[in-house]
Amino acid sequence: MTNEPHTLPGRPFPLGAHPEAGGVRFSVASSTAEGVELCLVGDEDGSLVEQRIELTERTFGIWHALVPGITPGQRYGYRVHGPWEPTRGVRCNPAKLLVDPYARRISGQVTDLSATRAYRGDPMTGAPSREDSLGSVPLSVVAPAGGGDTGPRPDVPFEETVLYEVHVKGFTKLHPDVPKHQRGTYLGMAHPAVVEHLVRLGVTAVELLPVHTHADEPLLLKTGRHNYWGYSTLGFLAPHEGYACRPGHEVEEFRTMVAALHAAGIEVILDVVFNHTCEGGVGGPTLSMRGLDAPAYYLLDHSGRDVDLTGCGNTLDPGSPTVVRLVTDSMRYFASELGVDGFRLDLASALGRPGGGGFDPHSALLTAITSDPVLSNRKLIAEPWDATGEGYRVGGFGVQWAEWNGRFRDGARDFWRGATGPRDLAYRLSGSSDLYAISGRRPWSSINFITAHDGFTLRDLVSYNQKHNQENGENNRDGTDDNRSWNCGAEGETGDPAVLALRDRQARNLLGTLLLSTGTPMLVAGDERWRTQHGNNNPYCLDNQTSWVDWTSDHRADDLLAYTRRLTALRADSPALRQPQFFDGRPTRSGEPDLVWFRPTGETMQAEDWFDDSTRTLGMWIDGSECLSRNRDGELVADDSWLLLLHAGQEPVEVTLPSNRYGSRFIPVLDSGTPRGVPAAAEPWEPGKTIELPAHTLLLLRAPRDGA
Repeated sequence: MTNEPHTLPGRPFPLGAHPEAGGVRFSVASSTAEGVELCLVGDEDGSLVEQRIELTERTFGIWHALVPGITPGQRYGYRVHGPWEPTRGVRCNPAKLLVDPYARRISGQVTDLSATRAYRGDPMTGAPSREDSLGSVPLSVVAPAGGGDTGPRPDVPFEETVLYEVHVKGFTKLHPDVPKHQRGTYLGMAHPAVVEHLVRLGVTAVELLPVHTHADEPLLLKTGRHNYWGYSTLGFLAPHEGYACRPGHEVEEFRTMVAALHAAGIEVILDVVFNHTCEGGVGGPTLSMRGLDAPAYYLLDHSGRDVDLTGCGNTLDPGSPTVVRLVTDSMRYFASELGVDGFRLDLASALGRPGGGGFDPHSALLTAITSDPVLSNRKLIAEPWDATGEGYRVGGFGVQWAEWNGRFRDGARDFWRGATGPRDLAYRLSGSSDLYAISGRRPWSSINFITAHDGFTLRDLVSYNQKHNQENGENNRDGTDDNRSWNCGAEGETGDPAVLALRDRQARNLLGTLLLSTGTPMLVAGDERWRTQHGNNNPYCLDNQTSWVDWTSDHRADDLLAYTRRLTALRADSPALRQPQFFDGRPTRSGEPDLVWFRPTGETMQAEDWFDDSTRTLGMWIDGSECLSRNRDGELVADDSWLLLLHAGQEPVEVTLPSNRYGSRFIPVLDSGTPRGVPAAAEPWEPGKTIELPAHTLLLLRAPRDGA
């Protein structure tokens, strides 16, 4: 080791590389290291060279120093000296240049997989590899402090939120109005044409697929493919360089994107992957945490191997103080300094399983997040499962968490494909009180969705019975087989007008169910434009037109876009359809309960009706006179009442409208049987009138307040 420049001790916290006092203070945690070298990387005659500086100060297991004369833009990494004991999970190997887990900029990619392996031969019994990884791995970069203002946070109430799941690159890569050099970037997301589309669509928040710096898994590198989705994190504080218009300016451009969306009243939610990293299992690369201090970061078994609760080779240990600190520091940085409004935590159940044991909603990491003074004021969304049976915890998170409600997805799909009766769907339509009321949560805790990045698009959901993932290079073995889809009579693309018309209608039924249900709806980018992945339900490695949003117009895409806008506008203007409290049968000023379920005969549903799985028709009446929604000043607001009719049968059915106890007239406002949802006839219908509801139809009727 060498220690040529004069260094000062500096402070251990905060971790990372921070410009201060005419230099940069470096700080990295490792409790297993016997020595740590800071490596400053530069160029000389076209080759990378490094200057190694021994860090002699160690406080709380953190190695630190202040190096004068260093400025932002300096590339660096760490080399760790210490024991090589794979059976304890300890793999110190100074031949491997390591990325700082707290780096706020990371540059470059893995270019030589063999150079990243810390071992020779077998990862558990082999000797340390002496192949130097400099030049084959990404580098940390010192980032300047501060940056541009991201503007006032929109702070949209959860009950008014409409989420839009979107991939930064894929959303704008083909957008004709975005300049070519900005397509697929943070600045592309900030382009006025893109922001206008989001505003007109009626979404209030974008949920961005992972934007943390990620690295491709070994299997993908070997086959020349890439992890397009980004669920393979390398650095939890560094925005991904690949989404920058100008590499090296990703932090500034990220701020610009957030500011542009905030100015339009749109919140920014990040999909974050704190359950595993890109280093995979013990046979994987040593890029950062594994070489620094694997026992402090990862769940390991008694033999030193990684415990895999995620299906990705390793699992971060949510019971480790090192992990708790890293996760909360990452979230707080993006929230406080980059303006982010909330987080969706991927495979969040793994974060509630310290030591790899049973799920605990009050685990150290989940509690640290919800008790943090900054993070507790952001939207917190859990994906309530991991890759194991123990991890399936829909409804099981703490009171401050909203959850992706997979039961909403499954229930809506099953009802509209004719697989089940309405019993489960009724819970989903009314906010999933069976899952969230008992813990004291609100209906908006249910993140309702029909589709997500993981699975079929809306178009494919009504066009394919089976997955078609051959392009992924895994012989169609990847991706779920539990799609609950229906191709409407033909597999894949077809010219049959009857099949196409039914697919369009089914897509409208599913969208209507999503946006007219109580809870927080989530749309997926491109679904409103009839996007297809050609039956691929797992295109995680396809950075091409299979995954990118197609912005070309045709009548089907234009009609579905208009229909979706109509739905979001209805939801925004109708407080009764997005109530922040659960229905409980309370009497209202109309004299009727706040929620009533109807048979096709116009009579109320009885107990035995809910257990008849042959039932394909359901009526839902919501009393808007006392809907418990409030305006921004906290005052209760009244609304009209609503009658939602859903019929998933293969044949038409006669439906009798409720009596005048539920309204003096019923006005059609949405009909899934027309391309844009505009009812064929808008004249009011009298109470008790019998109408014919066509097969596969969703119909929304408004019952105006007296005098309205």
